Amino acid sequence: MKRLSNIVFAGAAAMALSACGSADDASADAEADTVEMPADEALTGVSEMPVEDAGAEDEAASGDEAAAAGDAGADVAAAAEAALNDAEESTDAAAE
Repeated sequence: MKRLSNIVFAGAAAMALSACGSADDASADAEADTVEMPADEALTGVSEMPVEDAGAEDEAASGDEAAAAGDAGADVAAAAEAALNDAEESTDAAAE
């Protein structure tokens, strides 16, 4: 059952990714001219140079905050894995 769900997920992911792009000619490669033109057009008329955000360094998380965020992320991942395992076990039990 797990293998089937993995295959279905992979197929769905492939279909979703294939639906994201669009091109009139599938054999046309992405070239620098076609990729950079929209960016150049968006920046037309901008004369200001970018400036550094002086307050950006103040917003950085301390080592303790980063460790706490990492621990919280690990806890959420463990809870998600446990829920997935429970769901698979109940699905397998129902299939038997």
